[in-house]
Amino acid sequence: MTRRTVWALLIAANVLCYCVLSFYRTTNAAVQPASPPFANAVEQRMEMVTQLKEIKQLLKEQNALLSSGKLNVVVSAPEKP
Repeated sequence: MTRRTVWALLIAANVLCYCVLSFYRTTNAAVQPASPPFANAVEQRMEMVTQLKEIKQLLKEQNALLSSGKLNVVVSAPEKP
């Protein structure tokens, strides 16, 4: 290759790179929400603790009923059409 061809290819490559990079912009990919996506972590923990306390109370009632002996279980077969 001659020196003139090398310079022409080099200038063409630079122009091509400039054209490609001229389309590049720094923008946000997504709009940031005004509020966080999740609720407050402390509030979530307090809600879970409250629900667990309710479950614990229901289990105590169920165990008291089962241990009292006043529970009658009735099993029946499903009706046949």
